Amino acid sequence: MTPDNHTLENGERELNIDRFTRETGVVGIRREEHSKWERRAPLTPAHCARLLHGGHQGGGISRILVQPCTKRIHSDQQYQDVGCEVSEDLSDCKLILGVKRPQLGTLLPERAYAFFSHTHKAQPENMALLDEILEKRVTLYDYELIVGETKERLVAFGEYAGKAGMIDFFRGLGERFLSLGFSTPFLSVGSSYMYSSLSAAKAAVMAAGDEIANNGLAPGICPLVFVFTGAGNVSRGAQEIFRLLPHTFVKPSDLPRLFDGSSVDILLRKGKPNFQVFGCVVEAGDMVVPNDPSKNFDKAEYYSHPELYHSVFHETIAPYTSVLVNCMYWESRFPRLLDKDQLRDLLGSSKRTNGQRKAARFLGVADITCDIGGSIECLHQATCIEHPFFRYDPSSDTYHDDMEGEGIIILAVDCLPTEFAKEATNHFGDVLLPFISNMAHAQTPDDMLHPIRRACIAHNGQLTPLYEYIQVLRGAAETKNSPALQKHKSGSFTRVISLNGHLFDQFLINEALDLILKEGGRFRSTTCRVGHSDDEPSQAALEVEADSEKILDSIVDSLAEIASHGESSSNKNFIRARSPEISSYLALKRLRLMGSNKQDGSQVLILGAGRMCEPAVKYLASEGKVLPPDDSTSQDCLNVHVIVASLFLRDAQKVTAGVPNASPLQLDILDTAQLRTWISKSEVVISLLPPDCHIPIAKVCIELKKNLVTASYVSPEMDALHEKAKEAGIVILCEMGLDPGIDHMMAMQMIDSAHSKGGYVRSFVSYCGGLPSPMAANNPLGYKFSWNPAGAIKAGRNAAIYKFSDKIIEVPGDDLFASAVRLRLPNLPAFALERLPNRDSLKYGELYNIAKESSTVFRATLRYEGFSEIMAGIAKLGFFDYSSHQLLGSSNGGTTYATFLNDLLSKLVHKLKAEGTELSPENLLNLGCSTDIEAARRLRHCVRWLGLDSKLEIPDSCKSAFDVLCSRMEAKLTFTPKEQDLVLLHHELDIAYEDGRPTERHAATLLALGESVESCRPSGEPQTAMARTVGLTAAIGAQLLLFNRVKSRGVVRPLQAEVYDPALKILAAQGMLFEESCEFI
Repeated sequence: MTPDNHTLENGERELNIDRFTRETGVVGIRREEHSKWERRAPLTPAHCARLLHGGHQGGGISRILVQPCTKRIHSDQQYQDVGCEVSEDLSDCKLILGVKRPQLGTLLPERAYAFFSHTHKAQPENMALLDEILEKRVTLYDYELIVGETKERLVAFGEYAGKAGMIDFFRGLGERFLSLGFSTPFLSVGSSYMYSSLSAAKAAVMAAGDEIANNGLAPGICPLVFVFTGAGNVSRGAQEIFRLLPHTFVKPSDLPRLFDGSSVDILLRKGKPNFQVFGCVVEAGDMVVPNDPSKNFDKAEYYSHPELYHSVFHETIAPYTSVLVNCMYWESRFPRLLDKDQLRDLLGSSKRTNGQRKAARFLGVADITCDIGGSIECLHQATCIEHPFFRYDPSSDTYHDDMEGEGIIILAVDCLPTEFAKEATNHFGDVLLPFISNMAHAQTPDDMLHPIRRACIAHNGQLTPLYEYIQVLRGAAETKNSPALQKHKSGSFTRVISLNGHLFDQFLINEALDLILKEGGRFRSTTCRVGHSDDEPSQAALEVEADSEKILDSIVDSLAEIASHGESSSNKNFIRARSPEISSYLALKRLRLMGSNKQDGSQVLILGAGRMCEPAVKYLASEGKVLPPDDSTSQDCLNVHVIVASLFLRDAQKVTAGVPNASPLQLDILDTAQLRTWISKSEVVISLLPPDCHIPIAKVCIELKKNLVTASYVSPEMDALHEKAKEAGIVILCEMGLDPGIDHMMAMQMIDSAHSKGGYVRSFVSYCGGLPSPMAANNPLGYKFSWNPAGAIKAGRNAAIYKFSDKIIEVPGDDLFASAVRLRLPNLPAFALERLPNRDSLKYGELYNIAKESSTVFRATLRYEGFSEIMAGIAKLGFFDYSSHQLLGSSNGGTTYATFLNDLLSKLVHKLKAEGTELSPENLLNLGCSTDIEAARRLRHCVRWLGLDSKLEIPDSCKSAFDVLCSRMEAKLTFTPKEQDLVLLHHELDIAYEDGRPTERHAATLLALGESVESCRPSGEPQTAMARTVGLTAAIGAQLLLFNRVKSRGVVRPLQAEVYDPALKILAAQGMLFEESCEFI
């Protein structure tokens, strides 16, 4: 007992609440002692800095204590430098963080701990730890159980096991080939832990890939085929590394064609199988077939009744496999991929016929899942990082520690992510950070965020209600004579009940066990296995006894009733019952748990999970309630749940992580049925997808009478939907972003104000630009991308038209860069800017209803001075040609940037009948690419800085000169995590009066800076100014529609006071303030 507690008369302990409360802001980081290789930590020093120095955004963390450790990837001094305290004693901490489970006997009483405990499956080997947790009244959070609304894991080490495992196997493959008499580039790849970073390891793999592409592999070992199992993070990580090599992916059905010579032109790049490697991703349907030959593979049936299937992997896939990269979860109830007999037959049949290899030489297994005795039967032990391989000889069923001799090599390291300790720790800390404050301050489960409450296994000396089943299963499994299942009495009846499905992540096991006891039954657990994904459900087999067959039937029927609750198309759970005497199966109903997904209150569906999405999600969902747009103190608020839908689920998960009232969804908008389903459940839809995607979405919204918000310009196709939307009684609120969006609203507020005072707009000038902050404008162009690179570059070639002093000025797209003019804003004199005419300014005179009264209507894009001069030169070189080029594409691989630039210069020389293709300032001036020698020097510097003259090979994806330019700009002109962007919007209106009052010049300026790493909230990456101004504005549009504040119907722009007045007030309240001025001219 600690001295801070005292014992009551009844023997129970009372906690000193005052001291406990004072310590809730203190977090500890435990030293990892699981193995000598464990160098990871739950948080990096940078994460600790954000917690300690983030003010209220740090979540009230006042101290962080770090146990000293000399092998941790980040040194003690690095933690001290950001304000952490290095201390062996963590007793002052309320929350103690680790990665792996601590040593028995080291837990401090009445503290909160977070680590991977592996106790929620009631594994016997971990029950001693659970006993200590309960005895010491520890609050236990298990990272593995922190899941989102759709049960996806929010806190994990990502894909680093797959990445490290693939790199490690390359190293072993090189050594194995050498023992077989072949020198290969793989020999130059080291183990993952030997590199200072993941980037350095990737560079080594890429260098090996260059060797393969340039010099090839020995024909005797080709084609070299890597087969990947699994579709989760592990497999994706392994494939990411594999793709660094010159490769071609083939379908499982096409594998034989790599060896029989048929249609090789379809499969092989350049027709040279030894200048590349091959990859193949296999799924369950490729590996097993039904026992009944008259049936076809059924995925749902396979995962619920795997005994009805058998493996054919050794016949259909393995004969054409060189390396098996095993990344799939497996249970003993499933067929094995390869047993020992199949492996022996496989290696015996791998031979050549008439000089042509008819099958692959099976070289080895990278078993990244490290399933001992699992899907690969011969895997009998885990290996360690320093000795990651063993050799297995199927012919003699023997194991060896060397790479020489017959058989295959097997990698089975069980702690692969720690090889990239720095990157893994950084990733883990990023996903864990949003939950630290809540775990550190929560006094009871009611104080916990929903994901944290679900991950809390124990609290105050007891299992939490969601995990009470652990004790029941544990007791039932320890002895057949437990209270839950007494000795069979004469005349008693038993059945084995097999529960298959999402038993633990959705806690059906609790309901099932309670029901058995309530109905008068007794049980014991015979098996308990937990699945790791939606497609790999859990299984618990219970031997259930009752005093009569009627009671037993009633129990089974009641369990079937549980299985009928709710309907879902994604989660399938099964219950089956078997009598030991006759082994007959009862057919029971499927359990579907997602239900209709109908949330209480209002649901907003956001389509697209790009950069603009996060500000919108957090504005609408962070508090769970949205206030009326015109009264921030009103109690008439709405409960809002946000669904973020993306074609790639991981993108949606990233955006919604840590946001309690937001859920991710994988959705393809081309799947009209699914699109209709989710739109029908929503009050408002926000489309942040590319403009071309808006039309099919808008049509569904019209059909279902749902309001829609977009940040894109109103296209002719969208405008054509106006009457239909009006008839449906809905609002399609478009151009609700920055430009267009905030620019509209600022302009109309100023114009309407002038009109209301009896004035008219003699001149309207508007400038807008997304730029790097001055500190980040550290390249020859002074520009970086915060949105689509190709779109940003193309925008500089759009033709423009505007009115200036009653004259219509037209600027062809080819001359746009040359038309740029130097600009200085009076209220921002330090900004050296230039302006380029922005498309059609005349239509804004019509939209703003000032066309007849204004002699000048001019809109321009802002860039830093010098940008246009260089871009004009790049255009003159030919890099804005969108047509296909004969030197580019997969059929012409190997073209370097230098070769391509020389081709462009040669064509320009031929066109101008000039001489010389060298990249010199004098030649660039002579070819008309620059206006003077200094400009030519700046152009040459930029071309070289971009790498347009480098000897790197141009990616096969580049088909045109414009693609080549985009590839280099995307690589070089991107923001680093610590750099900030800015948005600058400036309106100038000259207001004249018929009554003789002096003319006034009204100016309004918005300058918004992106978040810095230091200032951003702990729950995510810094938000760019561009993302915030666009995403937040779109979200405000949705807010207006939720409260029915927009009375107009049809396709609407934010030009009316009913939109711009509340929207601009909300933006100001969110920190987007407009500096306004007025002067007489």
